[in-house]
Amino acid sequence: MTDALELDALWEDFHRVVNMTSQELATWLRVSDAGETAEPLPDRAGNPTGQHVLAILQKRRTDLTDDDIQVMYDVVDTVSERADLENEPEPEQTRHRHELMTIGHDPLKP
Repeated sequence: MTDALELDALWEDFHRVVNMTSQELATWLRVSDAGETAEPLPDRAGNPTGQHVLAILQKRRTDLTDDDIQVMYDVVDTVSERADLENEPEPEQTRHRHELMTIGHDPLKP
């Protein structure tokens, strides 16, 4: 388990990079996973990481599991590595934006 200071820093970093609310993320996961003829049940929409991020957003810091902490590290690292989309051509910007949105980060959101 992570020590208290490290967990505090991770909690802050995670909530800084995950700039979508739980409601916005849940809606995006449902929309992005919907097909022409069917869509998954709301609690199963989106990829597993997106669902895990959604679950973390609904928890208190004291309720985090080791799996939650690992996902938080992964999300912070992913967003930090991929957040700069300004230099990408428009189709690439859209694809990258949508990929980041599946883990709760909308690069166009202030």
